[in-house]
Amino acid sequence: MHKPLSKSAQKVQDALAALGLPCRVIELTESTRSAGDAARAVGCDVGQIVKSLVFRGETSGKPLFVLASGRNRVAEARLAELAGEPIGKADASFVREKTGFAIGGVAPLGHPAPLETYIDEDLLQYPELWAAAGMPTALFSLTPAELRLMTAGRVAMVKEMA
Repeated sequence: MHKPLSKSAQKVQDALAALGLPCRVIELTESTRSAGDAARAVGCDVGQIVKSLVFRGETSGKPLFVLASGRNRVAEARLAELAGEPIGKADASFVREKTGFAIGGVAPLGHPAPLETYIDEDLLQYPELWAAAGMPTALFSLTPAELRLMTAGRVAMVKEMA
């Protein structure tokens, strides 16, 4: 018998079920807030962790949702180019308002309204990914195809080049 999921994690599980996806949310005792923490917790490469980042269009004020490989930093200039406007970081209240989740637990789905989403092309190289599920201790395993399906995201080169 599994312990029931917390409210935010259950919201993600319900969103996955609504899409007919077989993904299962798990809650751990240790934090998965950072990509490194999450990779250690589930025993995968840090590149397989889906980092959920929210930026804000400086002109439109709209949210821009980036799903990046845990290995990569997002090139903000490249994102601004893709979005067609200057971008800035979103603060915690903007992130919660637009995604329904607090920073550290933002899931790729289950948001109040669809978000303009960009998927880091580097995520497509892995057969299995792990994404946040509403809480800093909750996550779920998924494939790149499932990530594309659940977000309707545009695959793009968004990483900072060394």
